[in-house]
Amino acid sequence: MNEGIITAAYIIAGLLFIMSLAGLSKQDSAEAGNWFGIVGMAIALIATIANPSVTGVPLIIACMAIGGFIGIRLAKKVEMTEMPELVAILHSFVGLAAVFVGFNSYFDHSVLMMGAALTIHSVEVFLGVFIGAVTFTGSIVAFAKLRGIINTSALMLPQRHKLNLIAIIACIYLMVQFVQAGGATAPLLIMTVIAFVFGWHLVASIGGADMPVVVSMLNSYSGWAAASAGFMLGNDLLIITGALVGSSGAILSYIMCKAMNRSFFSVIAGGFGTDVHIASDVDYGDHIEITAEATADLLCEAKTVVITPGYGMAVAQAQYPVYEITRALQDKGIEVRFAIHPVAGRLPGHMNVLLAEAKVPYDIVLGMDEINDDFSKTDVVLVIGANDTVNPAAAEDPTSPIAGMPVCEVWNAKQVIVFKRSMNTGYAGVQNPLFFKDNTAMLFGDAKDSVEKIFKAL
Repeated sequence: MNEGIITAAYIIAGLLFIMSLAGLSKQDSAEAGNWFGIVGMAIALIATIANPSVTGVPLIIACMAIGGFIGIRLAKKVEMTEMPELVAILHSFVGLAAVFVGFNSYFDHSVLMMGAALTIHSVEVFLGVFIGAVTFTGSIVAFAKLRGIINTSALMLPQRHKLNLIAIIACIYLMVQFVQAGGATAPLLIMTVIAFVFGWHLVASIGGADMPVVVSMLNSYSGWAAASAGFMLGNDLLIITGALVGSSGAILSYIMCKAMNRSFFSVIAGGFGTDVHIASDVDYGDHIEITAEATADLLCEAKTVVITPGYGMAVAQAQYPVYEITRALQDKGIEVRFAIHPVAGRLPGHMNVLLAEAKVPYDIVLGMDEINDDFSKTDVVLVIGANDTVNPAAAEDPTSPIAGMPVCEVWNAKQVIVFKRSMNTGYAGVQNPLFFKDNTAMLFGDAKDSVEKIFKAL
């Protein structure tokens, strides 16, 4: 295969990746977007392997086969509730790959490279290894936090913001030394160690409520790591692909920060300026409990119902019986809609994917901004596994850690039913005054069991 055909294949693959992103921006075109991405990646891989300058093709194919086998196994095994952890750990692989490519490019560059060419190459190697190292350890910490196997506070060092700043300054100094020395090994190795620690500490410093943004930002980091690898390898398609992933991840993170009323730069800087103190001695009064049968009676008497899901619905895998309830209520002539907060769950679009998986029609799944004004005209709201995203303290308590964060204003409805296992706080560690309001009743138990009981009563 000659260079012209390979270049044409790369251009086609790049266009397919752009079409993939465009398709994934809407629910009804997401499947087509996935296929565009699959076909584009297949073309890119075939063209790369067919390049006459590529050696060791049997080894490459063997590695691809092993990786493909592992990927298929994971895709079949991992539950939708575990998708955020899977995405985080996959980002770590991209980061580690960039580190390996960087060191390989450093040790294997042409001995004839000198002057401006050597300077540019040194900068590419240094930045590529730095971004890759930060992405690698940051993604591992994100995976462990989402998995619940580490305690965030135990990972944070005192004066964390100052330490993060010192790490950045040290890496800039080392880059200058690395470039001026024409590519000395010591500055590169020292920076790599600092970058590993920096990535670990940066993500550890970010609070639980901001973890969806963290996953999105790590997606962006992995894209820039791939782009830097493309520069080091001289592969135009890898540069294009990395830039697409990096920029789209950054844009998504910015949109999510706006949805949470968070400063984009404070979140990606390890939660800078967001240190809060959670009050634990506030008396909110007593909560009201309700049964599944009584909830079914309320639903039958309602004319309008809004279901607001959260991560608890994902954990309980309650999306399927929720769809059955939706159909049952619609058969009775009751209007049913869904209210989705932009950061509901642990991953952007998490709730939308779960509901689509259960065959819930797209046209009744609305975003927070589309439905917030309608809660005052709603008879019953079912809050299934959501907590921080429906917390009235965000709007009513200026001292709350989530003050100013836009939330689904479910408390404006006539009646609110909250599905929870217990009265524990949400992922942000903040108590929710919604649970104690006069128009709120708590339905305790596993969300899936509770919804199935309601469906049976209906």
